[in-house]
Amino acid sequence: MPKITPFLWFDTQAEQAAKFYVSIFKNSKIGKIARYGEAGPGPKGGVMTVVFELDGQPFIALNGGPHYKFTEAVSFVVDCTSQQEVDECWTKLSAGGEEGPCGWLKDKYGLSWQVVPTVLTELLSDADRAKANRVMQAMLKMKKIVIDDLQKAYRGAA
Repeated sequence: MPKITPFLWFDTQAEQAAKFYVSIFKNSKIGKIARYGEAGPGPKGGVMTVVFELDGQPFIALNGGPHYKFTEAVSFVVDCTSQQEVDECWTKLSAGGEEGPCGWLKDKYGLSWQVVPTVLTELLSDADRAKANRVMQAMLKMKKIVIDDLQKAYRGAA
């Protein structure tokens, strides 16, 4: 099977963004950095692409200029097993960015992320639809997802 690698278009911040993401996720690293040469289109010696990994998932970042911007149509889901993981990822990824509803945020580079506790999927897919609906209603009121509040809604507690 061919390998699929997310390719992220930045204006001029590819290297800074890659270093930022690598600093947040464990088991992550910067790989090869390619630079523009005489032919351009970027400035000679400037960073063209940065290959990096986030917890083993490969990515490539490109300094392609101001032609394209990120939208919420593409986002990355961070599956967190605890509230501590949610809090840590949320705080780091949203720093300088923008918090959104239901666990969504945009980082300081405009890339969208969903910081989601694993338990959310379990609660939303419960066979008891009344419980699942209470969880959905609680989540819709949140920015950062709070596991205790989801579990209270699931139990029917205020």
